Amino acid sequence: MITMGHVIYVIGGFDGVEYFNSCRTFDSVNKVWSEAPPMNCKRCYVSVALLEGFIYAMGGFDGHVRQNSVERFTKETNQWSMIRPMHHQRSDASATTLNGKVFICGGFNGQECLNTAEYYDPVTSQWTLITSMNNRRSGVGVIAYNSCLYALGGFNGVTRMNTGERYCPRTRQWADIPEMYSPRSNFATEIIDDMLFAIGGFNGVTTIFNVECYDSNADECIINNTHSIINNNTNCIVNNNNAHSIINIGSNSIVNSNANSIINKRKNSIINKRANSIINKSTNSNINTCANSMISKSANSIINTCANSIISKSANSIINTRANSIISKSANSIINKSANSIINNSA
Repeated sequence: MITMGHVIYVIGGFDGVEYFNSCRTFDSVNKVWSEAPPMNCKRCYVSVALLEGFIYAMGGFDGHVRQNSVERFTKETNQWSMIRPMHHQRSDASATTLNGKVFICGGFNGQECLNTAEYYDPVTSQWTLITSMNNRRSGVGVIAYNSCLYALGGFNGVTRMNTGERYCPRTRQWADIPEMYSPRSNFATEIIDDMLFAIGGFNGVTTIFNVECYDSNADECIINNTHSIINNNTNCIVNNNNAHSIINIGSNSIVNSNANSIINKRKNSIINKRANSIINKSTNSNINTCANSMISKSANSIINTCANSIISKSANSIINTRANSIISKSANSIINKSANSIINNSA
């Protein structure tokens, strides 16, 4: 399954009896299903990718053999045409696009699970093998994320895996990434809000319903166990009209995915951290302001008290000085008058 614009293409498959080469489209705007031209080959467990307006259908199982044949759909001509085959026969592989090329990784060739990977360059019309993955992976989830190629989970011939690895085109090497919480194969991968989501799948015992995501910035996986529809061989696309809604064709329903929950938790965490930072800055500012205000008031109070004390002492001193002066003058005046009176009376 792949999307081109607002049209979803459901390609090939198996109904339990017959293997299909049919192609059907769903117009997500007008909500209409239509028949599209069939492929040249029957393909179950086919890998598909979209590059520059062309849909590529690679490998798969026709009921007899695993295939290495590849065909490409051109919307303008409304036709499928065969192109150069891959180096390896493979079904249950996974494909994506990166740097103008179509990459396909892992799968099953009928005898063993594969760790091989290769890419198709439409400029040269050639397939080129790249460094093999560290693990064999059939039913693997492959997606391009932050300029690298990611291969997650899958079946190695013995067990379902929760490991993942990342291919760097610059170094041409695979490196392990943090493990998923749940081992899974045949699941969906999608990029939403710059996080890599793993949705549903099969753990070797039962189909699983949990959703988890990988954040390359934090280099960690986050899990959410509330995915509402259990589904194996999950395929999904992001609804163009709502970046947080996942269309799950396997269950014929639109699932408002747990992507929202995980994204919101991550956003809330970031918001809370930023809010706390702002609050702390604001609190510190308020504390400083209050402290300055208190210090200022205290200083003014001390100054005023000191000033009042000084003024009071000064005033008292002046008053006492003047009072003493007045008293002294009065006393002298009285003494003089009394003395003169005594002298005059005596005379």
